[in-house]
Amino acid sequence: MSVTTYDIGLEGLDSLAGVDALCLFVAEEDRPLPGTAGFVDWRLCGALSRVLKQGFFTGVKDDWLLVPSDGRLPIPRIFAVGLGSRKSLDAAALGQALASAARVLAKAKVESLALEIPGGAQLDEAAQAAALQQHFLPAFKGKRVALLADKGLAKLLPARKS
Repeated sequence: MSVTTYDIGLEGLDSLAGVDALCLFVAEEDRPLPGTAGFVDWRLCGALSRVLKQGFFTGVKDDWLLVPSDGRLPIPRIFAVGLGSRKSLDAAALGQALASAARVLAKAKVESLALEIPGGAQLDEAAQAAALQQHFLPAFKGKRVALLADKGLAKLLPARKS
């Protein structure tokens, strides 16, 4: 499996040509949407914010939403995953969320994926990196993972191919 890292932001998102899907993790209290989810919402002209405001998708644990990018991003499908409360997101909850996401994405036949590992007050970058390596990568059946990460986390997750 190929694992590469990209900067969080519009430039990083625009660099993801050839990626089948983007996985966004959204917590219940994420208003406005932070990080990659906020940049995606910007490109989708507020489509994610409207869905949240309407209550169709709220970010509760195990809540899922599939949105087409309609050509506004180089990625055709966007999966939004509910995290529950970001305040209670610890290493165990992050591991569960990542493992669950990997299983659902495998069922959706996603071969190449971009994602930002969610963070929280109880999580440092080492915990995020460990959760990715221990819970997401072993369960994801695709061939490519593109991580959107800040520089500190990217140092813990060097681009690699295996």
